[in-house]
Amino acid sequence: MSASASPGRRLAAVGAILALIVGLVAIGIAVGTAVESHDDHPSAEPGPAASVSEPAPDGRRQMYDDIEKKTSRREKGDALAVGRADAPVVLVEYADYQCGFCGRFARETQPELIKKYVAKGVLRIEFRNFTIYGEDSERAARASWAAGRQGRFWELHDALYAKSRKGPALAEDKLTDLARSSGVEDIDRFRRDMKSEAAAKALDRDQQEGYELGVQSTPSFLVNGEPIAGAQPTATFTQAIDEAAARAGKSGGGK
Repeated sequence: MSASASPGRRLAAVGAILALIVGLVAIGIAVGTAVESHDDHPSAEPGPAASVSEPAPDGRRQMYDDIEKKTSRREKGDALAVGRADAPVVLVEYADYQCGFCGRFARETQPELIKKYVAKGVLRIEFRNFTIYGEDSERAARASWAAGRQGRFWELHDALYAKSRKGPALAEDKLTDLARSSGVEDIDRFRRDMKSEAAAKALDRDQQEGYELGVQSTPSFLVNGEPIAGAQPTATFTQAIDEAAARAGKSGGGK
C-alpha cells in the first residue's frame, strides 16, 4: 500500500483484508472454526486457530500494524479497559453479553491473561460492545457502560458473564439489581446513564469500528492488530501475546 494513500483508503483496505480473514474463520475454511447460532446471529466457537507461530508476510504484518494503530485506543481513564495505556501489547475484544463463548473467555482466559501479562505491564485489554443478539444485548451493553461511569464496569462485566444470561435475565430491573450487587452506588444515576445519548454514542462507536473491520461473530479479538476468532484456548492467546511483545520490544515498545 502506498505511503501516500489517504487515511480513508487505508482504512478501507484494512477492513477488506480483515473481513476476508474473519470471513474465512466464520465459515470454517482453513482454520476449522465452527459456528453456534442464536437468533440467526453467529457466535464463534473455539476450533483450531490460524497459526500464530509462523511469521506473517511483510505485507500482512504491515496491515496488522495499521489495524493496531487504528483500533487500540489507549485512552487514559477508559473504564472499559484494563492495563497500562502504554503497554506494548493491546488485546481488543468485540463481544456480546449473551454470547456463551464470550462468557467462556471472560471466566477462563481473561483472568489468566490479567495475572500473567496485565499485572506486569505487558498487556492492555480493551473491551468493545459488539451487540448481535438484539435489544437485550444492547440493554446489557448500556448497563455495563453506565456502571463504568461509576468505576464498576469490570465488576458488572464479570457478573454478567458469571453465568448464561438471556432474555428476561437482562431486563432493566434485573440489570439494576446486578449493578447494585456489583458495587454501583448511585442507582438513579446508573439508570439515567444507561438510557442516555452518551451511552448510545459509545455503543455505536464500538459497533461501527467492528463493522469497518469486518467483524462477523463474537467473540472476535485483535492482538496488536492480528485477528483471533472465537474463545480459543488460553495457550493461543499467550502465544500471540508473547510474539507481539517480542516484536514490540524489537521495535521500541508501545505507543
